[in-house]
Amino acid sequence: MTTATAPAKPSFKEQMLQAREEAIVQTANRLLAEKGFESMTVDEVAASVGIAKASLYKHFPSKEDLAAAAMVRLMQRTQDFLMSVPGDEKPIDKLRVVVRWAMEAQLAGEMPSLPHQNSTLRAALMNNRGYLDRLVAISDKLGGWIQAAQADGTLNPKLPAIAVLYTLFARACDPVLGFLKAGGLQSDAQIVELVLGTCFDGLASR
Repeated sequence: MTTATAPAKPSFKEQMLQAREEAIVQTANRLLAEKGFESMTVDEVAASVGIAKASLYKHFPSKEDLAAAAMVRLMQRTQDFLMSVPGDEKPIDKLRVVVRWAMEAQLAGEMPSLPHQNSTLRAALMNNRGYLDRLVAISDKLGGWIQAAQADGTLNPKLPAIAVLYTLFARACDPVLGFLKAGGLQSDAQIVELVLGTCFDGLASR
């Protein structure tokens, strides 16, 4: 009988490299949220982390690779959150919880802006298996909840499920959140509830 051997513990150098890579990705995530891919520079990321640009390129060969790593990390965080949503919640409540989480992350400066249609980042993401696999899994999970909510009558069944999905995705990068926050009239929590209401309940008088 053979016994399984424990995985080798990373060396100190490997641990330091992993910690530096984590710091690079977190910084890129913050800058993507603040200013978007087009305005973010590799120099800014390197300076914020406190390393030379040449050292950053050892981890990520291009700006697109760096931003893609941040987007993959976001997709993984989203998947982890979806897994934490209680299974006994109503489908509409699950959707509300996820949209609330996404908007809270945006207001906290933790949600990267989505790339423009013709962005080089978008092209890189469309060739990134880690990103695409996570995006498909997230879309499938949310799509299932949308269809279930339409079946039980809590979402309009006449709306194409894909249109509802894209509408919910858009709340993660909704500029309305920033406009309201800049106005200073509501707290972050109040802003989230306002936008949740317009998203799920519409603008019509009841």
